Amino acid sequence: MNDTPGWASPGSAPSDGQEPGAPGPAAPADRPAGPDRPDAEPTSPGTKWSKEQPPPGQWSAPTGPAGTGQAPPPPPPPGPGWGTPPPGPPGGGYGGYPGPGGYGGPGGGYGGYGAPGGHGGWGGGWGGPPPAAKPGVIPLRPLGVGEILDGAVSTMRTYWRTVLGISLTVAVFTEVIVVLLQGLVLDDTSSEVLNDPDATLSELSDALADTTLNSSVVFLLSLIGTVLATALLTTVTSRAVLGKPVTTAEAWRDARPQVLKLFGLILLLLLISVALLTAGMTPGLIITATANSGAGVALTALGFIAGGVVAVWLWVRFSLASPALMLEKQGIKKALGRSVKLVRGSWWRVFGIQLLASVIAGVVASIIVIPFTLLAAVVGGDGIGGFLAGTGDLGWTFLVVSGIGSVIGSMITFPITAGVTVLLYIDRRIRREALDLELIRAAGTRGPGASGAVPGS
Repeated sequence: MNDTPGWASPGSAPSDGQEPGAPGPAAPADRPAGPDRPDAEPTSPGTKWSKEQPPPGQWSAPTGPAGTGQAPPPPPPPGPGWGTPPPGPPGGGYGGYPGPGGYGGPGGGYGGYGAPGGHGGWGGGWGGPPPAAKPGVIPLRPLGVGEILDGAVSTMRTYWRTVLGISLTVAVFTEVIVVLLQGLVLDDTSSEVLNDPDATLSELSDALADTTLNSSVVFLLSLIGTVLATALLTTVTSRAVLGKPVTTAEAWRDARPQVLKLFGLILLLLLISVALLTAGMTPGLIITATANSGAGVALTALGFIAGGVVAVWLWVRFSLASPALMLEKQGIKKALGRSVKLVRGSWWRVFGIQLLASVIAGVVASIIVIPFTLLAAVVGGDGIGGFLAGTGDLGWTFLVVSGIGSVIGSMITFPITAGVTVLLYIDRRIRREALDLELIRAAGTRGPGASGAVPGS
């Protein structure tokens, strides 16, 4: 039985004012059994059924009050319902049933197929299904790709003080540390050695090791910033779905117990990816080191591609573990299992949405970061030519100006990537677990058709 508000199954509604569940008019109990009713039970003695009743099947719809010849009263005005009845044959009949008083005639159809205003809920103009409740930035129903992206942007636009405040704080914190390390600790002469054609093998090896170390340190700091931003913005986005604002202090208080687990989760995913790539390249590297042949190089490249494909496949399967860990207060192992369950059957859809969000975030970041980098090369280096050739001096001016561009880019892209992941997680739970019903109750709305105004939307 479907108990959705506004639904009436054909043939289940009363007709002519009869109350639901009330028994219909019963046949006279004293009607004798005869050849026209071979299945009737014998009547009891003393019955007085009139012999002057007209034969069955000859009743016709009345044309008005008895003896007046007046036309019947007009039908009641159309009531709310699901739409006009489907077209029937001339005369008002439907599916072979008679028009007047029948299953589609003007006298008020039975079971929902009658005239406008008839019982059953089909009359009164097609309006489509009732809209889903929307107390926050998304409607509480399965979401489309555009709605997920729009929800992430709407969260940033509606709660911009909290969202941009979190993103700006995290971006400034990580970028200041990166600039200080690059300017004071990390060696920037490696690029000159790598671009020197006369460098010895030992110098190239040392320069490559230094470059790898520098990149790893910068990447680790960026990862810490991404984890912090994701943890805080996950809480903000989950509240925005319900139309409930949250301050930065509240978001941190709610996310703090799970931050270390989230960092461990992302670090574990990175280690899995590195292990898969290494395992794929190892056979080729061994052949290259022993035989020094082109086959080893080709096998190494093939192993890298194969390992990368498996790593991407696993990364998508585990891509919803982060919001599961933060919002369900799960451990790392259970969060990975929840992500696998939610992604199952929709791998390509999840992959496409995540890829689209990453491309959008990358384009936005490039639009902001590239001009700042070129400006830094002009102001604090040996010009754009020296920067492109890798011979420019990366002084403090260059680091500060390019760092400002990185902060602005991160401040805008953090909410997009985190918001899309959270909304995709909510969409998958709505489709698999009917989470929309729980969200409707949590938001305090009335269900389908109810909506709340989103501040600033």
